[in-house]
Amino acid sequence: MVWRKFTIHTTTEAEDILSANLADLGLDGVQIEDKIPLSEEDTKGMFIDILPDMGPDDGLADVSFYVEVLDPEAKQDRMEKAKKYLEDPSVDASYMPNTSNVYTPQELKKLLEEVEEMIADMRNYCNVGSGSIETSETEDKDWINNWKTFFHPFTVGDILIKPTWEEVPEEHKDKLLIEIDPGTAFGTGMHETTQLCIRQLQKYMKKGSEVADIGTGSGILGITALKLGAGHIYGTDLDEEAVPAVHDNLKANGLSEESFDMVVGNVIGDEEVKAKMGLGKYDLVVANILAPVIVLLTGEVGPLLRKDGLFITSGILNEREKEVLEEFKVHEDVWEVLEVNHQGEWVNVTARKK
Repeated sequence: MVWRKFTIHTTTEAEDILSANLADLGLDGVQIEDKIPLSEEDTKGMFIDILPDMGPDDGLADVSFYVEVLDPEAKQDRMEKAKKYLEDPSVDASYMPNTSNVYTPQELKKLLEEVEEMIADMRNYCNVGSGSIETSETEDKDWINNWKTFFHPFTVGDILIKPTWEEVPEEHKDKLLIEIDPGTAFGTGMHETTQLCIRQLQKYMKKGSEVADIGTGSGILGITALKLGAGHIYGTDLDEEAVPAVHDNLKANGLSEESFDMVVGNVIGDEEVKAKMGLGKYDLVVANILAPVIVLLTGEVGPLLRKDGLFITSGILNEREKEVLEEFKVHEDVWEVLEVNHQGEWVNVTARKK
């Protein structure tokens, strides 16, 4: 996805007013760059040791906004798809197609005219500075590659998870290695919810197990299961980008494509997806999604599992733990809750099919 970036060169005096006026024009989110020093209060809670030296405050600022430009038909399709997802409670909101700051070429032309009129009006009551507008383009992959700079090797128990572009640290060469390139599906294993699931896989995985990975993302959990001895993985995801991400990460880990099947679709309420996966064949199902989806899955996953099969879940905030456990109790004819584990503000629930 390519984004058009519009940067207004202005002053620190005008930056807040300009940002508010852009919001009034319907733009979601702006980026402000200036050299105003951060106060001690500003830095509280910031996870940085040394603040960058930005030089003296020169009174100048850049206020930027981003827009995506689509032709009218593509925009209509996007909005209809988003509406459909919004009406489906089983869909994780993170899979929603972008509807923010989306314009047709004609709409963008009108927007820029309104921005220029707004800047001209602001000159009557504040120092806008040059007020010139600079245009550039940026792609999703630029943001993703920048984000990768924060992903470094780390361990979960006896497993070392590292990005494909870094070397194995000498002190961890004896650990089970999993290599991950997050791609656009992001699943590095760094998040507490993923680590909770990995620990449960370490505890319960048996050699040759058939595993379903619901909400596969980059394939981190399925690949971990294979490395721990699983015989085969069947992954599902709503995001088409998960398919190439899994393919690349299988290759990076020396695993065959035949060991990991994928389907793009929703397990909840879609019998065709379940038919592709197969019923009553899985020893273990893992789902690291969100509490509202886990609640729905408690009534859907049972038929996928063999008797005594395990359902490992996470993505549950502490305050949603009770809600999820109550739903397992609603289906107590199907489930026996074996474990409830916590890490940070997140919860894992592992249950056995009776």
